[in-house]
Amino acid sequence: MKNGMKFIIVAVLVGIILLAGCKKQSSPIPTPANPVSQTQPAVPAAPTASAAVEQTTCPIRGEAIDKNVFVEYQGKKVYFCCKACIAEFEKAPEKYLSKLPQFAK
Repeated sequence: MKNGMKFIIVAVLVGIILLAGCKKQSSPIPTPANPVSQTQPAVPAAPTASAAVEQTTCPIRGEAIDKNVFVEYQGKKVYFCCKACIAEFEKAPEKYLSKLPQFAK
């Protein structure tokens, strides 16, 4: 009986040691004294020029644009919410240029 009990205790201890060594190491908590990565910028990068002039609304109705509905005007794409807005824009494009970020000066 003593040998059986010793075997069980030894087996349990070996199992605990093996499992303790297999724990997934957690990543360190970022603090000013312990940064996670030296390669990550501290301040987010400024938006690029193309991101700053991205058109998101239709100049005619003010609704969300459909990237498949557009015309080129003065070498730049102008997007609309629907095809009916293209016809309205083409009647007097200068009227809507102030609503288009790609034409902002």
